[in-house]
Amino acid sequence: MKDNIVKGAKNAPHRALFNALGFTKEEISRPLVGIVSSKNEIVPGHMNIDKIVESVKIGVAMAGGTPAVFPAIAVCDGIAMGHTGMKYSLVTRDLIADSTEAMALAHGFDALVMVPNCDKNVPGLLMAAARLNIPCIFVSGGPMLAGTVNRCKVSFSETSEAVGSYSAGKITESELEEYVQNSCPTCGSCSGMFTANSMNCLTEAIGMSLEGNGTIPAVYSKRLLLAKQTGMQIMELIKHDIKPRDIMTIDAFHNALTIDMALGCSTNSMLHLPAIAYECGIELNLDIANKISDKTPNLCHLAPAGHHFMEDLNQAGGVYAVMHEINKLGLLKTDSITCSCKTVGENIKNSINKDESVIRPIENPYSKTGGIAVLRGNLAPDSCVVKRSAVCENMLIHEGPAKCFDSEEEAQEAINTGKIVSGDVVVIRYEGPKGGPGMREMLNPTSAIVGRGLGDSVALITDGRFSGATRGAAIGHVSPEAAVGGPIALVEDGDIISIDIMANKIELKVDKQELKVRSKKLKPKKPKITTGYLARYAYLVTSGNAGAILKPQNQKYDN
Repeated sequence: MKDNIVKGAKNAPHRALFNALGFTKEEISRPLVGIVSSKNEIVPGHMNIDKIVESVKIGVAMAGGTPAVFPAIAVCDGIAMGHTGMKYSLVTRDLIADSTEAMALAHGFDALVMVPNCDKNVPGLLMAAARLNIPCIFVSGGPMLAGTVNRCKVSFSETSEAVGSYSAGKITESELEEYVQNSCPTCGSCSGMFTANSMNCLTEAIGMSLEGNGTIPAVYSKRLLLAKQTGMQIMELIKHDIKPRDIMTIDAFHNALTIDMALGCSTNSMLHLPAIAYECGIELNLDIANKISDKTPNLCHLAPAGHHFMEDLNQAGGVYAVMHEINKLGLLKTDSITCSCKTVGENIKNSINKDESVIRPIENPYSKTGGIAVLRGNLAPDSCVVKRSAVCENMLIHEGPAKCFDSEEEAQEAINTGKIVSGDVVVIRYEGPKGGPGMREMLNPTSAIVGRGLGDSVALITDGRFSGATRGAAIGHVSPEAAVGGPIALVEDGDIISIDIMANKIELKVDKQELKVRSKKLKPKKPKITTGYLARYAYLVTSGNAGAILKPQNQKYDN
């Protein structure tokens, strides 16, 4: 691509501008590799990315390329949580994809090295890679180390739950401060299998990053080595003309979903994988997820589902060790090409499970089915999603009365003031992609429920979504959402809701005729923000079950 803007007399003005940048003739003659840096000073997972980027630049130059850095934005979901800022989290996925597309095509890059880390950067840049379809490779900023409180390993999620414990009078203010000071001890993406780490691990599984991308801690020097290797490897992808859509095939998405189930990833992967697939021209129906889950054992229980952390998974052999273990059942498409220029089978053949307490063998899984379940029923005709591996056993089947709220704030107030009691089903609506707008994460309400000791007796359902740090019977992405007249908008206080996670069912136990009467009376609430970017987003965004992609209204699937 770069040759189209620097070669020949007609492109003399372009060369003059490269001269202004200090590029030599030799640099201009080499492949121009863009390095997309999501470095900033407000997101803990991104504060070290300048060091990663410098190592990538060295790798690119060592292998004969010319590196040039440009930025991508990032939102810290933890800092944005619980206020208007969370409306701007999911929506940045499309801003990241769009701005990267614009920069790459405007400047004629031959290839890109993506350096993301936190929640929306990874899927946003994967979407851009698929859309551009020039050689691309990923290396993330890496996960945070776990913290320690009372001689136990903890993460960001324990701090969120400690707030609920404090409000219930179960811990003191000084005990809460212990979590504040010690749960997030280093830079990096938060230390559990939350959304950022889920997506970085799945980038390995789908073939777009080298081994270790998802698990090598941010503060390890090995991450700088990986960055240099990634910089060198992009030149091999240029040489062999291997592009993102050569790698991200339907088989690659099958592999990603399989490892998603084995690892017990964040439910947000059920938003991001369909959106990435859409950019590849692939329709990823969530029914596939249940089919894969039915035959994929869950081998890992990382926080918040268990007491292991990303550093433990790394020491146990990382994502490739999980892939090797799960493929003993023949569940992976091993002929798929990856960014290593080798197949999946070649990549994982020598991988070893070094700790069977972290990565359970297939003979002794946590469960015989995967970590995520897609539910359907009259309350969610188009589907909803739950992180099954993070639900306590007695809540896999639950039936109780609904307590309905039309915003996260209303629900939070009710939980904090003791209005939610054992057996309840909390319903939070008008927080979907359109209704929010922006589909906020409900970590604060779910953490408050757990912190108050109700995690094993109260369920929560929403047309919004959840942080990867959420645990419990938390069911999100209810589709259709309330703002478009979905059945969740018809629920009234006291209605009985039946949840059977193992059977993939969710039902509102109200007579069909009564629901028809309610439907005729319903006037869905309009989005809470009607100006600026969020208004445009609400107009274009599709349902959660479709990945919350942006698509002109009435446009058919024709990418």
